[in-house]
Amino acid sequence: MIASGVARPRNDNNLTVLNPILKKITYLFLIFVFLATAPGMAAPQKSKVYIRKIKNNHFQLLVERKPYIVKGVCYSPIPIGKNHEYDWWSDPNKPWLADGKLMHDMGINTVRIYQPGENPDSVKQVIRDLYNIYGIRVVLGHWLGFWEYPCPFYGDKRFQDRVKKEVLDMVNLYKDEPGVLLWILGNENNYSCLGTVNPWSTPDIDKEPDPQKQKKMRAAIYYSYVDEIAGEIHKIDPRHPVALGNGELIGLDTANSVCKNIDLVACIIYRGKTFGPLFKSLRATFDKPLLLSEFGADAYDAYLNKEDQNMQAFFLESQWRQIYENLWSNKEGEGNCLGGVMFEWSDEWWKHNEYDPEGWLRHDTESNWSNGSYYFDIKAPNNMNMNEEWFGIVALSPELENGIDKRVPRKAYYVVREFWKNPVSEKVKSKKVKGKR
Repeated sequence: MIASGVARPRNDNNLTVLNPILKKITYLFLIFVFLATAPGMAAPQKSKVYIRKIKNNHFQLLVERKPYIVKGVCYSPIPIGKNHEYDWWSDPNKPWLADGKLMHDMGINTVRIYQPGENPDSVKQVIRDLYNIYGIRVVLGHWLGFWEYPCPFYGDKRFQDRVKKEVLDMVNLYKDEPGVLLWILGNENNYSCLGTVNPWSTPDIDKEPDPQKQKKMRAAIYYSYVDEIAGEIHKIDPRHPVALGNGELIGLDTANSVCKNIDLVACIIYRGKTFGPLFKSLRATFDKPLLLSEFGADAYDAYLNKEDQNMQAFFLESQWRQIYENLWSNKEGEGNCLGGVMFEWSDEWWKHNEYDPEGWLRHDTESNWSNGSYYFDIKAPNNMNMNEEWFGIVALSPELENGIDKRVPRKAYYVVREFWKNPVSEKVKSKKVKGKR
């Protein structure tokens, strides 16, 4: 102890040792500040999920700096006897826990949800459970008012502002959830520009006598609006990509000229067992990375009037084979595919007639629409061969298990699981066999 008033001797040796250390710490700190604030300098480090174009113009999705192939399913676990208005997010039996286990065992790493529920706490619980327990990430979307009655009004400023606020509120609510993968704006909303589904117009469009020019005018308004929302999302959430949800490639020539803030296109495609020239066509039309955000095959043969799990499995494996042929890692493909999201996880018994409660208790076998690409049952009466209630890779049984409808995996569950374990294309297999000969 040093007596009061007595000066403490100065230790110059200690200062000599400390000064270089302090200088180094200061130097490193200044470098960190520069990298953190310089425009664009540290974008990859800041971005948890991002897309990069590699040297051969292929696109690669990265999560935590690691390549990520989307192996997903569309998810809406509505129980037998309920319809789309049912709040499954708040179901006390937590169906996503049972589903998450089955998904994890299959190899699914992503679920797509078209629009989150109204209770943010419930939505966050689902996102956290799927991610924290099973490592499954969530693609969150928004319908952009497409199913509002009487129709969406994308040319109306008040409608635009209201829907945009809903989207930005969603992003603000969930952008910091570790389980969120990316955002999808809309689904098949571009069909409203054609005037065939949920049509809308404006006084200027009505003055145009040419129907084709009317479609172009609507498309320009719609895609510009979606791009505006995407730009606003990037301002508040630079860590997740924003996708344009689109039915087929229709309208993407217009999107190509007005969409500057869109990171990828999320396409809904039902072309049968393959996607045809989809990947090459997208390169020429709207050169953005592609997520197959909805595709699949139903498990019912409308011609023979019986369940056909074999055909569903065959179609899904064929579709996944083409997806893998066009991933960034395949030199022979287009390299613009980021993966796919199958439609869908489980059957939805309410779909044939959403306003008939008695029908929700019946697994209806009447077809809803026709598609010749699904050739195995196109000879059904009036060619109506697409069965909306039978698209699940997991069937539902009225038998309850832990409070929810028992899940019964179909053959497609196991076939796709095995493909993901060994995704070698038939083309590559045949080359290997030929080489051995």
